[in-house]
Order: sequence, then C-alpha cells, then structure tokens
Amino acid sequence: MDTTLQDPLVGQVLDGRYRVDARIAVGGMATVYRAVDTRLDRVLALKVMHPSLAADASFVERFIREAKSVARLAHPNVVQVFDQGTDGAYVYLAMEYIAGCTLRDVLRERGALQPRAALDILEPVLAALGAAHRAGFVHRDMKPENVLIGDDGRVKVADFGLVRAVDSVTNTTGTVLGTVSYLAPEQIENGTADPRVDVYACGILLYEMLTGEKPHDGDSPAIVLYKHLHDDVPPPSAAVPGMAYELDELVASATARSPQMRPHDAVALLAQARDARGRLGDEQLDAVPPRALASEHDNAGDRTSVIPRALTMPRPLPVDEEDGGAGSPHLTSRFQSPPPLPPRGRTALRRGPMAIVVAVLLVLGLGAGVWYINSGQFTKVPPLLAKTEKEARDRLADAGLDVGQVEEAYSDTVERGKVVATDPEAGARIRSNDSVSLTVSKGPQTVRVPDLDGYPLDKARSLLEDEGLKPGMSTREFSETVPAGSVIGTEPGKGTEVRAGSAVALTVSKGAPVDVPDVTGDDLQDARAELEEAGLEVKVATGRVNSGHDAGRVARQDPGAGGRAAEGDTVTLTLSKGPEMVEVPDVVGDSVGEAREKLEGAGFGVDEDRGLLGLFGDTVKGQSVDGGDSAPKGSTITIEIR
Repeated sequence: MDTTLQDPLVGQVLDGRYRVDARIAVGGMATVYRAVDTRLDRVLALKVMHPSLAADASFVERFIREAKSVARLAHPNVVQVFDQGTDGAYVYLAMEYIAGCTLRDVLRERGALQPRAALDILEPVLAALGAAHRAGFVHRDMKPENVLIGDDGRVKVADFGLVRAVDSVTNTTGTVLGTVSYLAPEQIENGTADPRVDVYACGILLYEMLTGEKPHDGDSPAIVLYKHLHDDVPPPSAAVPGMAYELDELVASATARSPQMRPHDAVALLAQARDARGRLGDEQLDAVPPRALASEHDNAGDRTSVIPRALTMPRPLPVDEEDGGAGSPHLTSRFQSPPPLPPRGRTALRRGPMAIVVAVLLVLGLGAGVWYINSGQFTKVPPLLAKTEKEARDRLADAGLDVGQVEEAYSDTVERGKVVATDPEAGARIRSNDSVSLTVSKGPQTVRVPDLDGYPLDKARSLLEDEGLKPGMSTREFSETVPAGSVIGTEPGKGTEVRAGSAVALTVSKGAPVDVPDVTGDDLQDARAELEEAGLEVKVATGRVNSGHDAGRVARQDPGAGGRAAEGDTVTLTLSKGPEMVEVPDVVGDSVGEAREKLEGAGFGVDEDRGLLGLFGDTVKGQSVDGGDSAPKGSTITIEIR
C-alpha cells in the first residue's frame, strides 16, 4: 500500500513555492519528501521537521542556525542545502535531491563489496568529511543510511550538522541499534565528539563494506555499546580470508579505541586510504568476497540491479573456445611455458645429453632475455599522495625514478606542501630511470566575502559568483532601514576569509514590518479596504466556516490581528456562513445539575433565573428556547428555577 496517500502534506504547496509530490523517508527528527520548486521548476528534497519538535522554539532556532552553517559547506560530495523556511506549523529545509539509493541499500542487496568498490565509496565520503572537518563541523552520525549513491555513481554525504540537534542514543528501539553500531568509544563514555568520531565511524563503514557485516553485534544496544568500549574491531581478513593486509591496517588505524591513535581527521584518513590503494594490485582490489561471488552466481539473470556500474562485480575473462572450451582465460603471457612438443619417437632420444643441455640453455637464455626486456626495464610508481615533496623525492629515488616537473595547485583536502597528484599516477608501470611529475598542494584557495549590504538579491548573488563563491541559503527578516529585496548581511560576514567555492548565506530584507489590523467580524468589502490601506494583499479562502459572526462576514484571518507582515504580504480571509444551529435539549422538570449537564453537552452556555421563589429550588420550570427548537451553538440558554 502506498503510505504517501495517507500523508496530509503530499499534494500540498509549502510556503507558496514547494509542491510536495511524495514521501521518501521518515526519521526520528523529520520526514523527507520529494518536491518541486515551482519557481525554478526543479526537483528537490524537502526535510520537514516533525510538528512535535517544531513546537519547541529553542530547537527550531538551533535547527535554523545549523542549517545556515551547513549551507556554507559547498563540496561536490555533500548534499547541498538550498533554502529554509516555515509555513504554519511546518519547519522545513529544501535540499538537493539525489535519485539513487543509500549505501545501506547496496549492502543489503550485495553484502560484501570488492575492495576497489569499497574504496571508491569511502574516498568521496572522506573527502566530504574532510572539507567539513576543516570548516569546523563534525558529522557525529556517519552510517550507511547517510551515504547516498546516485544513479550516475556520485557519492554524497547527507545530514551534515543537523544530527547535533537530535540525541538518537536516548531511544531504545531497533533504530538506535543501527546508530550505536557506528559510535566511537568516547561518544559512548562521555559524549565528546571531535573529527575523530567520524574517522571511527568511517572505519566501521569500511569494515562493513569489506565483510558485509558489522564488527560488533548484539541483541540490544547495550551489548553493542559495551563491545565498542572493550573490544577492538577485528581485521576484515578474519571474516574474508585472503583480504589484503593493507586493508586490515587501514581499518585498525581508523577504529583504534583510543582517539589519540586514530588519524586526526578525515583528510588524514583519506591520505591513508589512497596510500593503501596505491600499494594494492589489481588482483587484490578486484578480489570477489566469497559470499558476493556465490550471490552473483545464484542470482545471475533473475533480477535487475539498481546499484551503479562502479559497484558491479567484474565479468569473468572470456574462454578460448578454440582451446576446446576448457575454461582457461584467453590470455597470452611471456611467462607461460610453451606447449609440450609432440613425441618424435626414438629420434629425439638419439640426440644425446649434449643436445638436451643446449636446449635447456637456449630456453634459460630466452627466458632471461624476456625477463630483462619486459620486467628488468620497468617498475611501478610508488604511492606519493599526501607525502611532503622531500618524502616524495626520496621515495622516487629509492624506486630508481627521477623527479620531473613540479607544479603547485590549490587543494581543499591535502595540506600545503604535500603531494596532491602524480603523473603517472601511483601503481602505473613505468620504465626505470624515467621521471614522475609532482603536483604539490598550495592548500585551500581562499577569498574574502565581499560587502553586499544594500545590494538587491540578484546582484548580490552575481557578485558572490564573481568572487568565486556560491550564493547559499537566503533568509528574510524585517528591516526599518534596508529596502525589501535587498541584502541586510551575510554569514560569514563581509571581509571574512573563506575557501573558494564556499557558500555564503544571505539575509534579505522583507522591508519595514506592517501591523496586521483586526478585520474579523467586518464585511468583506470593509476588511479588504482596511488591509489594502495597510499595504497588504487580500486572498479569500474558498470554503466558509461556522462562526459567531453573521454569514458573509470575516470569521478568521491569517496572519491574525496584531501579527507582523511585510508590505505586499498576503492576508487570507475566511468568511462566515453564520453560526452552527444545534437542537436545544428539553430540560423542563430536570434538576438544575441535570439540565446544566445536558445543555453544556450540546454546546450551549447556561444562565439561571431563580427569582425570589427559586432561591432554594432545584427544579427547572422553563427555558428561554423551547426543547426541540434550534439555537446557535455556543449561545446561552436561560433556565427558570422554582
């Protein structure tokens, strides 16, 4: 059954702009919807805070503040935040929509991944976290559900910064079991969180991708938490025999129980991951885990995979059918032994020992020549990423290679003075004594945030782009001095030095506030005139409601009387269809208590008329509206007591 049909937001337009098309997911803090920005005609994701949380003003303030901060984090592997706003009881974020699946879906579908695929996912995750760590953010909730894999193979990290607004560990449901599986020991023990908690979680992610299982499991969150505190994460090779030692080493480094023993942030772990990849051969990178291989054979041809091509298993090498279809790979190798010669009877034996010695020498000589030609002249480029230029030169010298051209380039993830790229790349086959060109990091490129105060929004966005910055989320506020539609300020502030490509949040003026007049009870013409005179637009709701006001008059308004609005904002008026008429109960002959209970239960107020004779009486002798007649709901019925 499609549960989105039961969601009241589906089909609605939030804030007059975002049309909600379908519900994607429900979490502890918010519900995520697929929506369309009707102004820009683009698909996006709307994260709408649960109403119970939206009622907490301090929570909403923190939610908005952190959303603004995260919107500044511009990185190709981070899900971008476009906008933030409120519509009545709904507090929402408008974010980049990623069509695809989560890493959790991939692991559920395939189990363990090949090392190459695992590193192909891990590295962009670490690049995203590295940019966040250098910008002062800690994710705190890294898990497969927060790693999105697009249909085009792009890897994105979701829920940056927002996780700090929710303490998911306080629950005791199965959802928490999924979260505690990635918590670092120091998070569990004392709640502290610096970049190394994300490093630990990524080590758990890598273990799970390589083995298809979490390293610590248990029947309750408490058991899992205990294991994180007291047990080391086992090496992946214990679950997958033959796994490369370099991958065991990488997992052990990231998941050290003492934070001091881990890489200090995701940038450092990314350098280790790239170094490990450079030390692995194709055979090790493309090794198929036993369970994944069995699954591939069991399920071949009977399902359609939604996993990007980068994650699929390699195809078996083609079979040489001319060789009888024996199943041997159709490859030619200079190290292959030649096929046995056909038997020649006694003739071959008559050649004697000398002929045999000569033949052996020829074979050995040919083998040595082939080895010299094909191997002796070649070597592999050693892994040099994140090494200092001196360290890179020393490694190249040890490998018998020269240093070619040395260039510099900006990098957001590699420290200044360290190698960010080589040509040829690490692991490439190269002739001995040949040269390798180095690209050394200049560190992140930085620019100053321009002064945009007073500029119209479109012009301000253009000026940001001219400076190599991205216009971030825009929030509107009232201003007595800045015209509507112009910039009041930026976050970070003008003159602040930031990385090139960073997003800058803009605060835009809504103009001077207008006090909304009270027009309830007025007829429509008078109400419209009063609101328009105050500089407000008027919209009349299609339906009418019962109210204490006469039919055709204003029953209610939104925003309400005394509220603040910007000039040009719209006030929605709902007209009355008169009071709701309710049948009056007959209470003559009842005691006063019984009469009051019946009348109030029907929605009426009750007044007592005792006179002089009824001061001590308790029986109803009459009522202002006869029983069985109708009266406006909420009106007062007078009972006579004698």
